[in-house]
Amino acid sequence: MTRLWVDANIVLRFLTGDPEALAQRSARLMARAERGEVTLFIAPLVLAEIIWVLRSFYHYPMADIANTMLSLISAQGIDVDQPDLLIQAIELARDRNVDFIDAYLAVHAAKQGEKICTFDENDFKRLPGAWLAPE
Repeated sequence: MTRLWVDANIVLRFLTGDPEALAQRSARLMARAERGEVTLFIAPLVLAEIIWVLRSFYHYPMADIANTMLSLISAQGIDVDQPDLLIQAIELARDRNVDFIDAYLAVHAAKQGEKICTFDENDFKRLPGAWLAPE
């Protein structure tokens, strides 16, 4: 079976329907994945880009984005690295109103037993794991 690394623009066209011609092509690709004809790999950085664009450009609420991303990465024909880590980060971003990247970083560092170095006290005080600001 063919495994394709998917760029954010494919998923964004599929989710937003914008522009229609590209959305239709994306939908056909997603249908092929659902039928088991191809596997679509979504890298964590691509997922982060998708979330960022949906929030910043399309102004979708994080709760809607999170629910959509959770469905997407669990869908037939979709493959991601460390799905449990991504699910936890998406849920934290949604539930604690923090940026997905910050949630992903916190979950990943905590899993490794390591600290985050950041000036972003507002997000990281609401996330698991240890963090510190440089002196």
